[in-house]
Amino acid sequence: MEVGLILIVLVILALIGVAASVRVVQQFEHGIVFRFGQVQRGGDLRSGAVRRPGLTFIVPIMERMQKVNQQTVTMNVPAQEGITQDNVSVRVDAVVYFRVIDPVKAIVNVQNYGYAVSQIGQTSLRSVIGQTDMQELLGEREKINLRLRGIMDEITDAPWGVRIERVEIKDVSLPEGMKRSMARQAEAERERRARIITADGEFQASKRLAAAAEIMSQDPGALQLRLLQTVVEVSAEKNSTLVMPLPVELLRFFDRMTGDGPGGKTERAEADKPGLGERLAKAEQELAKAAEQPSPLDPAETVPPVIGLDEPKRSKDKDPRGLASGDQRPPESES
Repeated sequence: MEVGLILIVLVILALIGVAASVRVVQQFEHGIVFRFGQVQRGGDLRSGAVRRPGLTFIVPIMERMQKVNQQTVTMNVPAQEGITQDNVSVRVDAVVYFRVIDPVKAIVNVQNYGYAVSQIGQTSLRSVIGQTDMQELLGEREKINLRLRGIMDEITDAPWGVRIERVEIKDVSLPEGMKRSMARQAEAERERRARIITADGEFQASKRLAAAAEIMSQDPGALQLRLLQTVVEVSAEKNSTLVMPLPVELLRFFDRMTGDGPGGKTERAEADKPGLGERLAKAEQELAKAAEQPSPLDPAETVPPVIGLDEPKRSKDKDPRGLASGDQRPPESES
């Protein structure tokens, strides 16, 4: 009876020992086995100190195993307040992605590597904020992210066995006064571009109108057709506007009355005037030549922020009386 009881006790103790020695390592983990508190022996890693995923056994009492997670860990870096290189107060927060690549170093060389990575992220973020200006912090985040990753990875990779895979700046908070100033600056820039584009369009339209006026002035019939077209446009709006067109022939009659009589100067000028086909061809050539010449105004994208725009200079333009633009003397009457 006593022998059977002893056997039962031994079997129970054996089962307890087997249960205590069996360990299961998950696929995303590595097991670090400490034998009498040692992982390394003589400066080198002891054989069997690192256990791969799967079923493994340890010697009870003599060995102790600690599991290390090797998945990528996402950690939020608390928002840090700082002053940029151009003296602007900002508040920046970020997120860090890291994972353990050497489980022995992560357990032996640093206590609580997750907390250590969080503190390094905060101090590195403050340092980078002080070394950059506001424009770079807002518009070149990829460059800031790479700089942060390089600073943190240099500290954590070799000594701790923790690799920083990625660092991302989540948000940059600016003071309300700075936000209003930036909004006013953007609005002024858009207003400047709008005015430059409008001035450029008016300048191009003025050249076309001048060419059209030249053609109409050479043929009175074109003025009559334009007058009739204007009357049609006004009458199509169903308003009470009263239009009393003045016939062009009446103006031509007064022009003849003020001439030198039959065969006078006016009739000779009309006889010497080129035909309609020649005038139209000449006007088309002038339009083509004007279109080939570059615009004196710079594009809206390249014009610097100036207070006003210089008007295009006209070199010795003739007025309808045949005088230069700077000559204000009336024409002398012929005897």
